Amino acid sequence: MQHVSPIREPLVTGGKTYHDITQDVCRQVEAKPNVRWAAALAVALVGLAIFLYSVYRTLWYGIGEWGLNKTVGWAWDITNFVWWVGIGHAGTLISAILLLFRQKWRTSINRAAEAMTIFAVICAAMFPVLHMGRPWLAYWVLPLPNTFGSLWVNFNSPLLWDVFAISTYFSVSLVFWYIGLIPDFATIRDRATGPIARRAYSALSMGWTGSAKAWSRYETVSLILAGLATPLVLSVHTIVSMDFATSVIPGWHTTIFPPYFVAGAIFSGFAMVLTLMIITRKVFFLEHYITLEHVESMNKVIILTGSIVGIAYTTEFFIAWYSGVEYEQYAFINRAFGPYWWAYWSMMTCNVITPQLFWFRKIRRSLTATFIISIFVNIGMWFERFVIIVTSLHRDYLPSSWAMFSPTIIDIGIYVGTIGLFFTLFLLFCKFFPVVNMAEVKAILKSSSGVKHHTSHAKSMHGTAPESNTNTHHSNE
Repeated sequence: MQHVSPIREPLVTGGKTYHDITQDVCRQVEAKPNVRWAAALAVALVGLAIFLYSVYRTLWYGIGEWGLNKTVGWAWDITNFVWWVGIGHAGTLISAILLLFRQKWRTSINRAAEAMTIFAVICAAMFPVLHMGRPWLAYWVLPLPNTFGSLWVNFNSPLLWDVFAISTYFSVSLVFWYIGLIPDFATIRDRATGPIARRAYSALSMGWTGSAKAWSRYETVSLILAGLATPLVLSVHTIVSMDFATSVIPGWHTTIFPPYFVAGAIFSGFAMVLTLMIITRKVFFLEHYITLEHVESMNKVIILTGSIVGIAYTTEFFIAWYSGVEYEQYAFINRAFGPYWWAYWSMMTCNVITPQLFWFRKIRRSLTATFIISIFVNIGMWFERFVIIVTSLHRDYLPSSWAMFSPTIIDIGIYVGTIGLFFTLFLLFCKFFPVVNMAEVKAILKSSSGVKHHTSHAKSMHGTAPESNTNTHHSNE
């Protein structure tokens, strides 16, 4: 007999067996696309088409197509860049940090969160490249050998640090995500009936056999990658914040930005994971694997990070007052009561007030309330980046150069288009890749299902102890 915790809620409900997990997760990959998935993909492809057209206009006519002016040289482009990088933070945090801390509630949501990270970073990378004006020369930001000519790269620039931080973050996240997929690809390979699917998943599974040695190496590599990825969670958004903090512009030149940006990134990232996972569990019938316990755990992280962000907002105001610098004081008064007051108060409402509703257990465990609040958080975090960037730039030291920023249809098209790009990639991932990590869910089944299984029964089903989760036996299911 095994022991099930009498205190903790089960993470896998419905009395599932190892066979059930394989069937439930593989069903989405093996079945033909359903109407809801096809309709969602059609909407996402419309967004992608808008993105491609807006990018074409930007490349052909230049960034004069955007609403930038001489005073506001950064606006929607960098707002969207920081917003997408922030959304990409939750995936690595859920995968790496919670793995190192042995948090079992990560297992059903980590794969979709990792995929979200990769797709969000792809969307984010578009904006600095387009903002260069000459994106065909984007390779100039890389530390090129002198055979390309004089070495123009400025290693003192935070913009170059961004290149290193984000490319490293993307590379590690991609490897981490793919390594985790290999055992599940092997499961699908062994179940595949069509020759194309068998060959494709055979290539993707890289000859996985499910032997004890393979599992040992898999777990070792996962821990090493988690150790590498953990400092990246802190470093990436810290470096993004230094794009602002190392300047001398009032409202930006502040040492609170690195921890404040990291907390904000985790805050918006978890909100996006919740938005996606609540939809995914409903569409793919994964209610027994993505449970209210998972939702509640993520909502607790949102309370924590939302409270840190709220403290950061008040700290900024206090420091501006305490510094005695009139320019700094004016920058914050202008944020709250100037022409962009509506953006500031939208940010405060969405980011500081709405997450506090999660202190109530009933709201924390309500899927409808969680979904609505997660949308509000992402809207609020977009407004935060907009407020930091535009309101700090549009009124600088010289009143004669003050200007307002208004987005053009191309600005809006690129932003809406990146959402289309993101959802196109995410929907394709959900259809062709297992959206829940079968191997890891099976590993916690004995201790987290709320059902007492006999080990002998599991052995008779799989021909091996359940702890090993050997995927080569799944084809016999």
